Order: sequence, then structure tokens, then C-alpha cells
Amino acid sequence: MARVAGVDLPREKRGEVAVTYIYGIGRPTAKRILEKAHVDPNKRVKAWTEDETGRVRDIIERELKVEGDLRREVSMNVKRLMDIGSYRGIRHRRGLPVRGQRTHTNARTRKGKTRAVMVRKKPAAAPTAAPAAAAAAPAATAAAPKKAGA
Repeated sequence: MARVAGVDLPREKRGEVAVTYIYGIGRPTAKRILEKAHVDPNKRVKAWTEDETGRVRDIIERELKVEGDLRREVSMNVKRLMDIGSYRGIRHRRGLPVRGQRTHTNARTRKGKTRAVMVRKKPAAAPTAAPAAAAAAPAATAAAPKKAGA
């Protein structure tokens, strides 16, 4: 099994696709790496010779920042934004979308699961006092004088 940058490349995949299993390498970069290493992009990883694997490994180690180093750099960039208190850093700290997306609706991926809002129930009136209070209420409203300003 070909091991490049600490990642075991899948043996059954074409080289062009297999190299994308390394964090930080996409299809265009994978094509460029294999072209520089003089490896056929359609050749399966299991058919690579030790020499071809070594050339691919050397190019990736020499020219690219991948896997742990890249992850560390990205996390340090986010930490720096948070430390200086920039708008983007504050959005990262609060777990909200950073690139200007709306948050009134949507944004559930960043905000997480919806929080339920507690609905208060009205307290039930005492059964014995209910008829007396209901009878007294209409009489009190009819007898009260109306204000001129209201």
C-alpha cells in the first residue's frame, strides 16, 4: 500500500483520485503532482512502482503544505482572527456563519440544533370560585363610568 504524507492511498483507485485522499490536495493539484512525477494519472495505485511512489512523495513533501501542517496553519489563522477581535473572529467565536450568510433563517449547520422555546400554560382557575367570579365580572364592567379621554 502506498503511504504518502502519513495517509494510506487506496490501492484500487486511479492515481489522480487516490492522491486527493490527502488533506489539502484536490483534483487540479493531484493532476499537477502526477504530471511532475511522470506518473500516468489513469494508472491504479496498486500498479505504481516504488520509484513512482517515491517521486510523488518527494514532490508533495517538497512543494506542498498538507495534512497536519496545513490543519495547524488554518487553526492558527482562525485563532489569530479571534485574538485580534476582528468581525470574522467574533463570528468564529460565536459559532455563526463567517462569510455574510443570513442567520434569520437557515444557518443551522453553524448554529446547531434549534433550541425549543418554553410555552407557559395559563394557571387553571379554582372550580368553586369560577361561577361567582364570572357573574360578578360583567356587572362590574357595566356599572363603571366611562372616561372621556379614553
